[in-house]
Amino acid sequence: MKRYRWIPAIIVAAMLSACAPNLTPETELTQESDTEQAVETTIIPNMQINDKFYRILIPYKESASRGLVVSNIYTKYDMKEVETGLMRISQNHFDTEDHYFQEGQYLDEETLKYWLARPNQTEDKGPEYQGLNPSSVDETTGEEMEPTVKATEAPVYLAHIVEQNYLTKTDENKVKLAGVSIGLALNSVYYYQKEQYGEFFEEKIPDAKIEAEGKKIAQEVINRLRARPELADIPIVIALFKQAERNAIVPGTYTDYNFADNGKTELGEWKAIDEKYVTFPMTSPDDVYRDLNTKFQNFKQDVDKYFSNFTSVFATGFYQNKKVQKLDIEIPIQFYGTAEITGFTQYLTGLMLNHLPLDLYISVSITSVNGPEVLIIKEPNEDEPFVHIYE
Repeated sequence: MKRYRWIPAIIVAAMLSACAPNLTPETELTQESDTEQAVETTIIPNMQINDKFYRILIPYKESASRGLVVSNIYTKYDMKEVETGLMRISQNHFDTEDHYFQEGQYLDEETLKYWLARPNQTEDKGPEYQGLNPSSVDETTGEEMEPTVKATEAPVYLAHIVEQNYLTKTDENKVKLAGVSIGLALNSVYYYQKEQYGEFFEEKIPDAKIEAEGKKIAQEVINRLRARPELADIPIVIALFKQAERNAIVPGTYTDYNFADNGKTELGEWKAIDEKYVTFPMTSPDDVYRDLNTKFQNFKQDVDKYFSNFTSVFATGFYQNKKVQKLDIEIPIQFYGTAEITGFTQYLTGLMLNHLPLDLYISVSITSVNGPEVLIIKEPNEDEPFVHIYE
C-alpha cells in the first residue's frame, strides 16, 4: 500500500491550492474611499496560496450588491463559478503578483436592480438606470406582451451582474483601484408562467442569441461605467457567463470576454473562452471525454464490487481548451463505523492511483447524512494523496 498522510482540518483549505503557499511579509496600508472621501486602514495578508490566487485585502469588504446573487443565479454551482471563473479571466490583465482582490464596491444593490429590469419598468429613472433587458411592451399596440410572446421575442437575457475590484500598492503606502472586472450572467433558458401562480414553462434561448444580446449589453455597461468619474480611466474586463439550467448538476461557464483599457469605451475584438464542466460516467461520450470516461467507469466498477452499501459514485470534470484540468469525485455513503470508513478510504485511494490519470488534479469527497466524512486530494504527478478523515 502507498503511504498516506492524515492531516488536520485546519490546513485542508491550503491543500486545495495545488501548490505550497507563497509567504510574503504582511503589509499594513491605507485605502482611500471614493464614496466617502475617507481613509481606511487595510492589510495585505502575508500568505498567497499560490500564483493562481489573488491575495484578499483585510478587513474584507463585502460587495455593494451582496445578496442579489442568491436570488438571481439559478444553482449553487453557478453562484460559485460566476465568481471564480471571472477571477481566472481577470488574471489575463491583472497579475496576481501585484494585484489584490476586493469584492465590487461601485455597483450597489439599487443600481443593479434597475439594470436587471426591463426599460418599461424603469421609465421614471435617468438613462444611467434604464433596464438592460428587452422591453415587454409591444411597440405596435403599446400593450404588455402575452407570456408566450415574451418568451420568444423578449425573454430576460441578463440575470445578474458580478463586479470585482483589483487594487495595487502605491509608493505612498496606499492601495488604489487598478482594475474592474464585470461578469454578465446570461440566461440559457427563460422560465415563465402563463398565469399567476400557474405552471412554469421554459423556452431555451439559442446560443447565438445569448452571445449577440450579451455583447450588446456589455457595451452599454461599459458606457455607463465610463460615465462615472471614479471609473473613467480604470481598465475594465467584461465577460459573458452562460447560466446552466435550473436542474443542472454542473455549472455554466464563461464563453467570451473583452477588455477596455484605460479610458477607452469602445470594446474591441471579443476573445472566445473554451471551458466546460461535464459529469462522469457518460453513456455515449464525445471523443474528447472518452478516455477519461472509460477510466472513471473502471474505477467506479471496482468501488461497486467491494462496497455495495452506498448510493452512487459520480464526478465532475473541468475542461479548458478540450483538455481536462481537474476531476472532482463525490461519493455518498450509508455506513458510519470508523473502521469501515477508514478501510473504504484506504481501498479507494489505491483505486485512484490504479485507474485515474496520474497527471490530473483529483479530489474525492465522501459524505454521509451526517455531513463530510473524508476528503482526499491528489495533486498532479503525485502518488501520495493527502487524506483527511473528519472526526
